[in-house]
Amino acid sequence: MKNLFRLFLLLTLMPTFSFSQANTIKLEKTSSFFPKEKAINQENIEWAYLNVPENWDKPLGKKIKIAVAILKHTSANSNLNPVFYVEGGPGAGGIEGIWSWLKHPLRKNSDVVLVDVRGTGNSLPKFCPDLGKKFLEILAKNQDKSQDEQQKTIEAISCRQDLLNREIDLNAYNSKSIAKDLNALKKALKYKNWNVYGVSYGTYTAQVYANNFPEDIKTLILDSSISDISQYYNHNTENYMTSLKKVFNECENDPACNKQYPNLENTYYETIKQLDRNPVTVQVDKKIISDGKFTYNAEDFKVAIQQSLYQKKLIEVLPLLINQFNKRDKSTLSSLVAAFSGALGLDYGAYYCVSCNEAIPNNSIIAFDKNAIKYKRLNGGLSFYKSDFLVCDQWNLNNGQSKKNLNDLSNLSTLKIPVLVFSGAFDPITPASNGKSTVLKFKNSFLVNAPVSGHAPSYSKIGFKIVDEFVNNPTQRPDVKELESNNKVRFITNVKISKGVSNLANSLNEFNLLFFAPFFIAVFILFISIFNFCYELIRKRKETLHNKFMKYFLVITALLGLFTIIGFVMAINSAAQDNFYILAFGIPNQFEYLFVIQWMFILFTIISIVYFIFKIKFISNSSIIVTILFSLGLIIVYFQYWGF
Repeated sequence: MKNLFRLFLLLTLMPTFSFSQANTIKLEKTSSFFPKEKAINQENIEWAYLNVPENWDKPLGKKIKIAVAILKHTSANSNLNPVFYVEGGPGAGGIEGIWSWLKHPLRKNSDVVLVDVRGTGNSLPKFCPDLGKKFLEILAKNQDKSQDEQQKTIEAISCRQDLLNREIDLNAYNSKSIAKDLNALKKALKYKNWNVYGVSYGTYTAQVYANNFPEDIKTLILDSSISDISQYYNHNTENYMTSLKKVFNECENDPACNKQYPNLENTYYETIKQLDRNPVTVQVDKKIISDGKFTYNAEDFKVAIQQSLYQKKLIEVLPLLINQFNKRDKSTLSSLVAAFSGALGLDYGAYYCVSCNEAIPNNSIIAFDKNAIKYKRLNGGLSFYKSDFLVCDQWNLNNGQSKKNLNDLSNLSTLKIPVLVFSGAFDPITPASNGKSTVLKFKNSFLVNAPVSGHAPSYSKIGFKIVDEFVNNPTQRPDVKELESNNKVRFITNVKISKGVSNLANSLNEFNLLFFAPFFIAVFILFISIFNFCYELIRKRKETLHNKFMKYFLVITALLGLFTIIGFVMAINSAAQDNFYILAFGIPNQFEYLFVIQWMFILFTIISIVYFIFKIKFISNSSIIVTILFSLGLIIVYFQYWGF
């Protein structure tokens, strides 16, 4: 009778419990995460928060909010073929990169779903979004790598303590939990299944998701994949040096590159020695570094080169970058700090929750050092990555994550879904060999090799096209001839180094009307003066010789000034179309004549001013002439400000 009563009670409570559990997962619409971006808000995008349990083992416990953006498909086709994108890092949100998806070919027939996974971006609670900036401040100091590592650990553990003080369950932020979030999101959006597209560390999360919820997956796209999490850190130095060695070899076999940067490999190692003995300090914007200074040491140099291997366009300027480091060119190195800042844009609170849960416990600092010691001239592995072991030792104290905790991926071999794997030949963090290992995990997989790419080769026009073809026709091997036929790096040579070009390009990129207003007024005055004086010189024959000379000087000077301004803007646009990163150094040598014209402009401005001062008594309309001369001087002040 007692057992019968217990059974009755259980059957009575079960529907209530199930309802309560289901009720914890809710999708609520919200306003745009980019309220000031008109271009984004004109698109057909739905913004939402997905409410899920923080700890999926405690469904009735604390709730968190996952930020979601659904970019609706643009065609009239009503067939749902959604694509879900998993960003990497770990610690990076997917919504921040929404710009690259607005015109992506996938949107024609597919909803594209972007998410800031738990602990990142717009999701709530926020973790430690400013920790990367603190790391940059540490890197900026003139100190050895052990001090960098210690201070980085202190800041990271301060973040951890803040999370604990806010009663955030650190053990609930990992790929398993994210996989459950994604399954809940798919159900909330009422999709039967979707195409899952992971990049970098997102490929590992995507594999965990596909293993645990295979019915959710229609196709799988893995770009720059992690094939074995237990080797992610152990071969860090080898992966970097293998990619860098390819750059040295490619440059040596390229006549133009080898001529301008002979023995690039030796230059690289000499620069490490040089910066080890004598670091170089550069001035930077105080918005980036609070005291306005950044000191490059050997470790900063190594990680700067490693990060440059991520992108195809940066690989093209890598010999130039190594050369500028070797020459200790402060103007170029100052511009590079902004790129450093971007590389540290992750939420490192989420980064350590994930890395210290599933990556570091399955790797070994002994194996890391053993791998690094093979490269004696490198003088140790990359401290930037090695420090993660030190941080995680402290992060995992009393946290139960110091032991190996490998996710089960055994179901992947049974999946029948089509899988597309991208691999970049120069990738320094998830090497090309990872792609070969990853495709072997699946029954139905295609490998796409990108011969001149680094990390995330699918993020290119050709890559977009391949992904789109695959999603729309996954049973057919995609056409990769265009990608694979481009197998030679086009190194950038013959660049006129100029701090002024770099600063002008930044000003144009970060256009501020208030800053440019006086400049535009001065240019407008020059245009008017040219037309007016030319008309007067042609029509008015009875003018004093002094007036004619003054007007001739001003017309020539104004024309030189306008030619210089327009020329530099066009040169910057041309360089940006070719390779945007050229502008961090200067402009191609083909535009070197602009600097000659600029000095001619300055010389004629000085001549015009001197002539006016000495002949002011004989010149009519002196107030107008003063206005024009002031405009010419103002343009020179702008050139001086930019650093020409």
